[in-house]
Amino acid sequence: MSKIQHLFDSSGDWLGFRIGKNVYNSDADWVAWLPWGDDDVVTTDGDYLGTITNGNRLYHFSSKPYRGYPGYPGYPGYPGYPGYPGFAGYSPLPFGARDVTMPKPE
Repeated sequence: MSKIQHLFDSSGDWLGFRIGKNVYNSDADWVAWLPWGDDDVVTTDGDYLGTITNGNRLYHFSSKPYRGYPGYPGYPGYPGYPGYPGFAGYSPLPFGARDVTMPKPE
């Protein structure tokens, strides 16, 4: 199994986690993925969600150019619940960024 990377907003609140190229919300629902091999995260519908910065922060940058539809990777299955990682502490937002609201599956 791949290593779990917990993701937080600028306030240090836990948003969810990443396993490999897949991103899950705090309820362990698969909501996004990293299709391009970098730190840009897109929803399962193909919309830009945000970028992972500073190792564990997920921020939305309004200046990101459209990269095209990344396709659909196929459902990765249930990852199991990773447990609550706690509070990460405050981190200032980078210029041009805002906090992400994690999607909930329909």
